[in-house]
Amino acid sequence: MKPLLNLSQTHKVKRLLRNLSLNTVCEESRCPNIAECFGCGTATFMVLGDICTRACSFCNLERGRGKPVSEEEVYRLLKAVKELKLKYVVITSPTRDDLPDGGAGHFARCIKVLKEHIADIKVEVLVPDFKGSEEALKVVLDAKPDVLAHNVETVPRLYPQVRGGAKYERSLGLLKRAKELAPDITTKSALILGFGEGWAEIIQVMKDLRSVGCDILTIGQYYQPSLRHHPVVKYYSLGEFKELEKIAYSLGFKRVASGPNVRSSYKAFELTL
Repeated sequence: MKPLLNLSQTHKVKRLLRNLSLNTVCEESRCPNIAECFGCGTATFMVLGDICTRACSFCNLERGRGKPVSEEEVYRLLKAVKELKLKYVVITSPTRDDLPDGGAGHFARCIKVLKEHIADIKVEVLVPDFKGSEEALKVVLDAKPDVLAHNVETVPRLYPQVRGGAKYERSLGLLKRAKELAPDITTKSALILGFGEGWAEIIQVMKDLRSVGCDILTIGQYYQPSLRHHPVVKYYSLGEFKELEKIAYSLGFKRVASGPNVRSSYKAFELTL
């Protein structure tokens, strides 16, 4: 039986985020776990604004040109992490193709400031593909995050319908190069199911991720945010999610979370190596 949600803590987190003008992927993506995570005093922070330059058909973020980068955001993030007494922080962002470095420098500053001011803090970053820029990737890796995550999201056949502007091979390449450049940094990716993928295609993606050294995998069910988003083609059973978890471990993943409400950042601290 799950513990009762701490509603006062949930309100505290929301109030703190509003006061510091911080965004969370939890709210922007309408994550099904938001009450549980906020109730436990955790959140996945979304830096670099809340407007995405891509057009993924499953995502609930607003699309367009992003706002100017706020240098003060790093210190607002630090204040929130200290206030919440967090020891594990997940940082992500919308895709910012409008920025020369895709936001890599801002990610690096967030990592460095948190690690400089909070003893023993662990930082996981969920980064965009930086349009394949190795230079941008190195900027983030040089800041020494504990986990470098990048989500493939779906099978390659469905990329044109689901992940506008993204390329499957580019995403795999980022994870491969991250492990080559910084073998001591854990790599992580995620799959969302329900877009119309086949079982064999799911298994092949898992094999592809292992072939580039990906350490951690999360698998969850897609829920359609609105009628204008990609429709749900299939709802997977708990048994199917459990079977995929079993297969993933057999392929060599070190940590796996697989279930309908699993998201890439859900209980991230419990999946660390």
